[in-house]
Amino acid sequence: MDISLLTNATSPDYMSAVTQKTLLSVDTDESFDSVLSSAINMLNETNDLQNDSQSAKIQFALGEADNPHDMQIAAAKAYEALQYTVAVRDKMLDAYKEIMNMQI
Repeated sequence: MDISLLTNATSPDYMSAVTQKTLLSVDTDESFDSVLSSAINMLNETNDLQNDSQSAKIQFALGEADNPHDMQIAAAKAYEALQYTVAVRDKMLDAYKEIMNMQI
């Protein structure tokens, strides 16, 4: 359902969705350089999420954090990002193997 025709919509959720849509549709360049740079950005983001998760665990272990829910959320984000990164890596390796097996 396209809600872009609604006017005077000022809900924070709606504005957040509009902002996310604009951020996601910034570039459709399919060159190897753009694909490689997006993969590197994904690796950096995954690394940052892993570091945040580790930091939350350490803070909770030291008693500096009162809410274990924040630690669980950080760990879940890091886990999902890692799973996604591994899936992308596996697909890239499959594509590489297929290219190497092509006859010229």
